[in-house]
Amino acid sequence: MSKLRIAVGRQSTQLIALATLCLSCLSGCGWAAHNQNVDGVRLYQQSYYPAAVQKFQQAIQSDPANADSYYNLAATLHREGKVQQRPADLAQAESYYHQCLDRDPNHKDCYRGLAVMLVEQGRSNDAFTLLEGWSQRNPVSPEPKIELARLFDEGGDRERAKAHLQEALVVAPNNPRALSALAKLREETGDPGQALANYQRSLAQNPYQPEVAARVAALQSSVGITAPATAPNGTRLVTNPASPGWVAR
Repeated sequence: MSKLRIAVGRQSTQLIALATLCLSCLSGCGWAAHNQNVDGVRLYQQSYYPAAVQKFQQAIQSDPANADSYYNLAATLHREGKVQQRPADLAQAESYYHQCLDRDPNHKDCYRGLAVMLVEQGRSNDAFTLLEGWSQRNPVSPEPKIELARLFDEGGDRERAKAHLQEALVVAPNNPRALSALAKLREETGDPGQALANYQRSLAQNPYQPEVAARVAALQSSVGITAPATAPNGTRLVTNPASPGWVAR
């Protein structure tokens, strides 16, 4: 499954297109919903939001059990409601986010989108309650802890963000998202050496992170390390330039 990332304000919302599923895995309603989701993402990228909404609504009609279709529709209505200042669209978006979670209780992009919308509406307590409930229901999953950390970081509480990332690494010591997010916090709080170590560990787990590779290159230079880092398994780490930030999902 491939994901197309769409910017919503300063946040990131992802529209999901099931573009890499094999034809043998899709038939009938599922194949129709697949095509409609792909078309909807394309229309969204072209800023044809009403047409994208129609495609995602068709995808839901084709396959009412497909959580991604509800998420895509919610994210599009979220975007439209915010840009056009239409409270009715935002109310619909919230409803579809919840319908997505009814079908997939661990849909991390849906949790992220809904939490962002709640914060934008001044309902931060609801956003934290949402993510904390997800974390309590999934104590061995790092994803809720990472999203809670992200929310605290965006709210300016780096210490609590760091604590949640460390909790995520207790249950998943090699999670590349948690490692790179913790590295970013450590870099921002003046600990470049530990930040570099965390970035390198993240790259060792997932070499396809240009933003992280860029930070490795920059920090290697700043702390006097000139040779490219090597992962414990002997894999040479990539150091292509890019912009820093939370790792894409």
